[in-house]
Amino acid sequence: MRLRSAVAAASGALMLVLAVPGSASAATGQFRYSYKTADGYEAVGFFNNPESGRCIDIQGAGSDGTSAAYAPKNLTDSTATVFLEAGCMGDVFYSLRPGAGASERLLVRSVVFS
Repeated sequence: MRLRSAVAAASGALMLVLAVPGSASAATGQFRYSYKTADGYEAVGFFNNPESGRCIDIQGAGSDGTSAAYAPKNLTDSTATVFLEAGCMGDVFYSLRPGAGASERLLVRSVVFS
């Protein structure tokens, strides 16, 4: 009887562990970038604790089809790979180590964190 209760308790605990979803992985810190508004003003955008492994299209960049964000700064604890094209597509990309930044010559429209 005790063995049966112990087995039931252990299997119940295992089912609970398997049923609880894992937490989403996220980079800790902030990713910053600059962009021009539709009125031509310079603005700064940022992401706090961005989700890892998911492509993020940068707001304000490429909304008119020609402009892109620039001068990205990766202040997170993960590597950020920035792309010239939206959707993290294309052959033009650059990796920014944690704490690194790039000049305003680096144009970006999307980013993914590892």
